[in-house]
Amino acid sequence: MTMMKKIGLLGSTGSIGRNVLRVAETHPERFCLAYLTANTRVDELIAQALKFRPQTAVIADEGGYASLCAGLAGTGIRCEAGAAALADIARDGEADVVLNAIVGAAGMLPTLAAVEAGRDVALSNKESLVMAGELINHICRTSGARIFPVDSEHSAIWQCLAGEQDRDVEKIILTGSGGPFLRRDLSTFDAITPAEALRHPNWSMGAKITVDSATMFNKGLELIEAFHLFHLDPSRMEILIHPESIVHSMVQFRDGSVKAQLGVPDMKVPIQYALTYPEHLLSDWPRLDLAAAGTLHFEQPDLRRFPALALARTALEKGKTYPAVFNMANERAVGRFLKGEISFPQITQAVRTALEAHEALDPLSREDLLFLCKLN
Repeated sequence: MTMMKKIGLLGSTGSIGRNVLRVAETHPERFCLAYLTANTRVDELIAQALKFRPQTAVIADEGGYASLCAGLAGTGIRCEAGAAALADIARDGEADVVLNAIVGAAGMLPTLAAVEAGRDVALSNKESLVMAGELINHICRTSGARIFPVDSEHSAIWQCLAGEQDRDVEKIILTGSGGPFLRRDLSTFDAITPAEALRHPNWSMGAKITVDSATMFNKGLELIEAFHLFHLDPSRMEILIHPESIVHSMVQFRDGSVKAQLGVPDMKVPIQYALTYPEHLLSDWPRLDLAAAGTLHFEQPDLRRFPALALARTALEKGKTYPAVFNMANERAVGRFLKGEISFPQITQAVRTALEAHEALDPLSREDLLFLCKLN
């Protein structure tokens, strides 16, 4: 008999969190929710909690605590609030697996708390590994916790590596769509508006991640995340533009063969695999029709168009806390761009300036990593 798996869901009201709930709803015999957390969307969190009946609901914004308690009064669902409560529930909540779908550096501390407690983490919050990958891997070796990738690209690589020997891997190939500005005239980039940057051609995502896809900072973050997940030298990690978003990523082996994982652009598939690994659970998600998809295209990224990729490699090669600065400077710059305070190209310029000014701190120091977060 298959055991019911309790999911602790961090970030339930974002695009990934909502897809996690769709997976759980589709397989009620396999999954239940131990707890749900949200940042500010208290009304949506209340609706989710009433539907899925977790043991605990946490709102990070303490201003929403009274509303959360009122909305869940009489249900028996415990209510908590505040950033510290996110780490506490990740550490102590009654979950078999913690799925971290928080966006940005705010997800780092809950990931650290979960792995310190020996809990497996299905990780959508790439910033956890970008900021604290060395520390997280160090903790996992001691606690026995495992990281299951949720990003479609890293899930694809994970699946391609199943059953393979590490020594046989020549390189991994991360694919990216190129976003909405793949063919746009470079001379017009200063005029790009937030509304234009938020129109991704293939995926439906939150605002920050969508802008990161337009700049390809998202792919730079994924490159650093892949380094900490798969432990390959950066020279053995490649990025290719693939506009159709059908091939989610690939692995090339030393005999010249290549394995690829394909599928429609649907985050429910990698989410479900992270929750059911190593099983591919029967589901009615949309199927890939290769005949209808037609020709698939690949090309090398133009670093003039996507300078974020070169900055990501610089941060990764410098190591230590440079990747954390790469992430934090980008988070701040994207926020300013969305407010209309800086132009689209100035996102990259701000990150470059931050990297050039940084003096490395200790990547195994929680205090140093938190200091970098506060600089944001």
